[in-house]
Amino acid sequence: MEEFIKWLECIEDNRQQSKIRYTVQEVVLILFCSTLSRVEDWEDREVWAEYHLEYLRQYLPYENGVPSHDTMQRVMGMISTEYFQQAYNKWIEAFEKGEGINLRKIVCIDGKTMRGNSQKDRKPNHIVTAWCKDGGYSLGQKIVDEKSNEITAIPQLLDVLNIKGSIITIDAMGTQTAIAEKIREKRCHYVLAVKENQKSLYEDVSLYLNDEKHIEKIIKKGNYLKTIDKNHGMAEVREYYQTTSISWLNGKEKWKGIKSIGMVVRKFNGVTERRYYISSLPCNIDEFSKAVRGHWSVESMHWQLDVTFREDADHTLDKTAAANMNIIRKWSLSMLKHVPFYKPNLSIRKKMFIISLDPAKHLDYVMSL
Repeated sequence: MEEFIKWLECIEDNRQQSKIRYTVQEVVLILFCSTLSRVEDWEDREVWAEYHLEYLRQYLPYENGVPSHDTMQRVMGMISTEYFQQAYNKWIEAFEKGEGINLRKIVCIDGKTMRGNSQKDRKPNHIVTAWCKDGGYSLGQKIVDEKSNEITAIPQLLDVLNIKGSIITIDAMGTQTAIAEKIREKRCHYVLAVKENQKSLYEDVSLYLNDEKHIEKIIKKGNYLKTIDKNHGMAEVREYYQTTSISWLNGKEKWKGIKSIGMVVRKFNGVTERRYYISSLPCNIDEFSKAVRGHWSVESMHWQLDVTFREDADHTLDKTAAANMNIIRKWSLSMLKHVPFYKPNLSIRKKMFIISLDPAKHLDYVMSL
């Protein structure tokens, strides 16, 4: 816990020092501990802090007692999200040293709308996140007003990330020539989904990869992989194809560093689904399949925020406060993913339930990981 509080010291407090009754660290510690204890509402966070005040005072003074829920919201609205992300990044650095994370990261970029943050005359926050699949943490985020602005936000997000050597995966909205160029400038590889928003590219790639002669050649060269997973007692089959035979591809010179195209055929419950990709990776079917499947991790993270942390039910209207709470939830999720409780394979929600039964017993353990 002491180490965790040190990471919070880089969160700069811009308030008038003479008027401060509760430090930023005191407010943030309450929000983290209550979030990990499955508390979702601002007023409930205040009650939680009052009940556990003696525990909190083991680490910070709280000379003026517990801040009101309005004060906590106001403080969160005054903290730059950049400072919050810096604190999170310090935890990531410490975590990576302990875990020895592979340098060849898969970084998945995707956006999520905070629906509870909307008003009649104002659109909700749409947050574009760079999520590290291997470590299960957020490397950074960019706030925009709507999903269509992801195209301009992604290059800005890439600019501030230290991701050299990583494989970047993005869904079809981010499959843009400027984004591919930015990824290569960052000395990273890309695996970009292709759909009908890039109509001619989609038609060319899909026609080629659905030709039986080309598929036979791909399989003979060993650039094919088949996986079978059981999901709720039903088999889910995925077939991965990749080829560097792209000399025929119209407009390939626009996609900086492009070396291969790929396809995934997913068969589940009698339904067949095909997805197509362009990539700067040479043929390595294991690496390609890992990158494609890895993109699911950012979608899983968004699902956890919605379902486990009930983010869409949070009606915090201040956009900065809402964005900072988004970082707290991601940080909490990252911690919980790596906590080995008494029973293996516990869900995130069950782990939070265990913490809520006895926060004083479990919180130090969670934050030490």
